[in-house]
Amino acid sequence: MEKNRNHQDRRKTATPPRSKASSIQRSSLPPVDKRLASAPLRSKLADDDRIHLNSATAASISSNSVDRPQLQRIETKQRKIYASFGRPETSDMIVTLHGKEGSSVRMSVHRNILTEHSSFFADKLSRLSPASEVEIADCEDMEIYLEVVGLMYCKEIKCRLIKRSLSRVLRILKVRNVAESLGFHACIKSCLDYLEAVPWVEEEEEQNVISSIRHLRDDSYGVGPILNRVASDPSNPPTDALAQIMDLVLGSSEDRGRREMKSLVLNLLKESDGDGSVGICTETLYGSCRRCLESLLSLFTCASEPGFSHESLGSRDRVVRQISLEVDNLLWLVEILAVRHAADEFASIWASQDELAELHSKLPTMARHQVSCVTSRLFVAIGNGEMLPPKETRKLLLRVWLQPLIDDYGWLRRGSSRSFDRHAVEEGIDRTITTLPLEEQQSVLLSWLRSFLKVGDDCPNLRGAFEVWWRRAFARPHVEHLEGSFRSEKAVGGI
Repeated sequence: MEKNRNHQDRRKTATPPRSKASSIQRSSLPPVDKRLASAPLRSKLADDDRIHLNSATAASISSNSVDRPQLQRIETKQRKIYASFGRPETSDMIVTLHGKEGSSVRMSVHRNILTEHSSFFADKLSRLSPASEVEIADCEDMEIYLEVVGLMYCKEIKCRLIKRSLSRVLRILKVRNVAESLGFHACIKSCLDYLEAVPWVEEEEEQNVISSIRHLRDDSYGVGPILNRVASDPSNPPTDALAQIMDLVLGSSEDRGRREMKSLVLNLLKESDGDGSVGICTETLYGSCRRCLESLLSLFTCASEPGFSHESLGSRDRVVRQISLEVDNLLWLVEILAVRHAADEFASIWASQDELAELHSKLPTMARHQVSCVTSRLFVAIGNGEMLPPKETRKLLLRVWLQPLIDDYGWLRRGSSRSFDRHAVEEGIDRTITTLPLEEQQSVLLSWLRSFLKVGDDCPNLRGAFEVWWRRAFARPHVEHLEGSFRSEKAVGGI
């Protein structure tokens, strides 16, 4: 009994192991994931072999067609790949691809298929006939070569590409343009038709799609429709479209949609800052600013009429709401201009609105106070260095609009405007005042002090500017030297 058992063990041990380099028969392979296709052999292959097996397996997926069986056999041995296309029994030619580091692919193919679809093979075989083998050196991506040769066996290339990802199709066009080097023009045309129809995401659009097709200069390929998706005709810039967008947003009275689009457009303009379109955009913005100011002046004139208080509540509310909308529009425009460092002109325009400032005192605080948010935003922008208006504009802005802001400050401070930041506004006013000559600082601060001592917290606290002025005017640690310089200059002038 023990003897028989030992004899059976010896028979089991003598069974030869299976060869690592085995042939795998495939017929009418369905499209499957590469990882699933190569999984059965993965444990038996070294790392280098796995890479090349995956490449060949990918080719079998790409070349499989509903029309006829394609890739029939894959063999891997010592970093070499063997692949068959179509029916192996009718194959009459071998194409060998040589890649980097000694890797290679031997493809069993059909002469008539290659010469029909590839001008490269047609020319080469006509000169080497009756050659049965062609070698191609320096293949950068043999997986894509396999893919392209497999597509030669497909009756409808576009239908096959539908099953591919965008990145896969781009590889066909991008890797030294394998299809173009092989003269497989039908493949290039099908890839471009695919790209023209399929949606792209932004990153793929900029980094991949355009870079993959720019080298295709032949008009017969039809690259133009793809490029037109991302670039307009230089002779027809989208200036009118931008103006229409601005008008639509500014003319909207629906709160949610208006807020959403204002936020979106503002962020997009921030992203495009410095791209060369600032001149066009600024011109459009200032046109919108002037229309808003004209509308605001008309509304203030209407609301300041003696009979306005006797009108129906509904009529008065409509005017007040329209004032609020125009102020909101101006604030949005000022924000865009400040972000794009183009708001200096608006500061001058706003400082010159004497008529609007005069009407301001004739309206109820509830109806007018939001206008002071525009003044506040300009002071914040000047204080932060977002705009650099000239001295005369800063003086005029303080003279015309500081007192109206003081008159509305109680309403603003108590939170009638959710975007009002008291500390930022006070700091902006402080810094604006301290940019003026000392005598102008004194004039502005004395006027402010009269209001502050009357209403207290309902007036902006300009203590910061007051302290700076005080130190400059009375402490004067280094003024003696400056006064000596002034006297010298006057003496020279007198001479």
